[in-house]
Amino acid sequence: MDVGENLPSQSFEQLAMPHFERLYNFACWLTHDRQEAEDLVQETYAKALKGFPSFQSGTNFRAWIYKILRNAFLTSRTGLKATATVSLDLEGEEEALPTAKETPESILLQRSDEQLVRQALEELPVAYREILLLCEVEEMSYQEISATLAIPMGTVMSRLSRARKALRGGLQQQFAKRMN
Repeated sequence: MDVGENLPSQSFEQLAMPHFERLYNFACWLTHDRQEAEDLVQETYAKALKGFPSFQSGTNFRAWIYKILRNAFLTSRTGLKATATVSLDLEGEEEALPTAKETPESILLQRSDEQLVRQALEELPVAYREILLLCEVEEMSYQEISATLAIPMGTVMSRLSRARKALRGGLQQQFAKRMN
């Protein structure tokens, strides 16, 4: 069989480039370091390009490339040892919701709440953090998450439930600390 017979009808660039920013954001969350995230995304694209001839047309490219990124992260020199933090701000892309009038107090409270959520997310184990991010931030379906993480759909649902419960607990602790 000729290798070219198995190639998808779209080029690698057409399939991969729309995912660049979201892959980078996910990598930032995993590594907690912008430079490491850039390296991870670069490694992901290199591996995906090299493996592209084996990609089966008609399957979920998004899940395929996220799985490559996750595997590259797990086998990278940083892996689960990342300790730096990363900002969640979407530089220039964030649109404020219309409000009656923002006051310095309301802005301070909003930023404080965002920091509490960020901190609670960062304290979660990687397995919980990644499943929450894939579901809530990347808006992947359970099926896509299952394919990306190579785990059964039931495990996706139970892990997501545990991750949400752990996040809730972390936020409750953060709010309790804040009130004291």
